[in-house]
Amino acid sequence: MNENIKIFGFADEASPIIDEQIKAMKRNGLAGLEIRNVDNEWIASVTPEKAREVRAKLDDAGLVTWAIGSSVGKIDIEKGDFSAHLEMLKRMVEIAHILDSENLRGFSFFIPKDKNPADYKNEVIERMGIMLDIMKGSGVTFCHENEKGIYGDVADRCLEILNTFPEIEGVFDTANFVQCKEDTARAWNMLKHRIKYVHIKDARMSDGAVVPPGRGEGNYNIILPEYIAMGGTCFTMEPHLTEFVGLQGLEREGEESNVGEISFGSNEEAFDFACDTFKKLLEDTVK
Repeated sequence: MNENIKIFGFADEASPIIDEQIKAMKRNGLAGLEIRNVDNEWIASVTPEKAREVRAKLDDAGLVTWAIGSSVGKIDIEKGDFSAHLEMLKRMVEIAHILDSENLRGFSFFIPKDKNPADYKNEVIERMGIMLDIMKGSGVTFCHENEKGIYGDVADRCLEILNTFPEIEGVFDTANFVQCKEDTARAWNMLKHRIKYVHIKDARMSDGAVVPPGRGEGNYNIILPEYIAMGGTCFTMEPHLTEFVGLQGLEREGEESNVGEISFGSNEEAFDFACDTFKKLLEDTVK
């Protein structure tokens, strides 16, 4: 495998406990975490003191925090408390500094289900501009992830956001595009020049079920070699192959997660399986 490639992980999919998360990263040869949940606490709730404890453990293990897997921008654009959300963003930037992370994963606001996203474009752009003003000069990059139900759920609107804000980098989540009935090859061609890293999570177009990497319509056979040929090196494992602590909290209120049908004996087993599957996929598709 290309020695420049770095694989990180949403380690909370292996365990909610940081010590076990570290073991999972080391066991699978991953470079570090996209940190989302630590010792049963969302990263947004972690205190600076707790973050320093986590940093010390990661340093001792030789692991880095690649990104803060925050939920910034993942509130309803009509009903969410934006002021409180901005305070959370400020805390996330502080935590990023403590954990020595240059990336903060975020979103572009849930749009009411019965409404046309285009009607909210100006509001989305205004809010994202406010968030970026808060982050200006922090040394932390806002990395926008495509997600079901938010303004930037499909490639066209992701591109709008990226074109409006040159300082934003893209996170390409193949399964989320598939679950929005998007052709991931088309989405990749539209966005690839603005993608900083790729979330490894695949899904079937027919029913939206999450499946192991390479077994859905993620088009990894196209995306992986092109991304690496363009100089891309960073991936985050986010397999969603089994229920884990905090999974339901990632979904929009009232919606259920659609994990795959493979049965695993533990979250650790599911995470390890996904890592092994992706490494083999890399070997097969990137010569």
